[in-house]
Amino acid sequence: MTSTVPALGTRTAEGSALQAVLLDMDGTLVDTEGFWWDVEVEVFAALGHALDESWRHVVVGGPMTRSAGFLIEATGADITLAELSVLLNDGFEDRIGRTLPLMPGAARLLAELHEHAIPTALVSASHRRIIDRVLTVLGPHHFDLSVAGDEVSRTKPFPDPYLLAAAKLGADPARCAVVEDTATGVAAAEAAGCRVVAVPSIAPITPAEGRTVVTSLEEVDLAFLRGLMTEMR
Repeated sequence: MTSTVPALGTRTAEGSALQAVLLDMDGTLVDTEGFWWDVEVEVFAALGHALDESWRHVVVGGPMTRSAGFLIEATGADITLAELSVLLNDGFEDRIGRTLPLMPGAARLLAELHEHAIPTALVSASHRRIIDRVLTVLGPHHFDLSVAGDEVSRTKPFPDPYLLAAAKLGADPARCAVVEDTATGVAAAEAAGCRVVAVPSIAPITPAEGRTVVTSLEEVDLAFLRGLMTEMR
């Protein structure tokens, strides 16, 4: 479902301006949500277990501790969470080393935010080693900072990663626009008090108060994000 585009004003009153844009990575900027599932399927096949396709919606967008833990419990695989995390990160890093497609509209949006000097952060549940590899493709100059899932005590769906990013940018979370593709990420951003643009990648996300749902990043530009702030009272 696609929302209507917000009004294009940039500031309606003192303090009402967009202060920062916080972006998720997998499935939002880079088309990699399918990569994670493919790697999980391959790793568990090597362990002698087949993954049920219905589990894909359970693990998408979550931190590795949650998704890997769920798969170990669901399959009964004889492997520790730490061992599985290494295998999954290794497999994913190999995948993105071969190809790393950007989501439609991602390069244009990042370039526009950079051109207008909008404080921008990459906020992901992926580990630092993965984020740093992806940043070489996205362009580290597009981001003032990045927050990895293994750098916070509680990652998505908790608000901690987005609260940390906003604090480091000196921004009020309520004046931050977050772009996410999963219900887990949306929950984290909303719990932090941010305005959310959801671009569903695998599972649908419904519109709600403070949340705008679009079908593609091609619908999102700086005017759109600034317009989200004009809807606030």
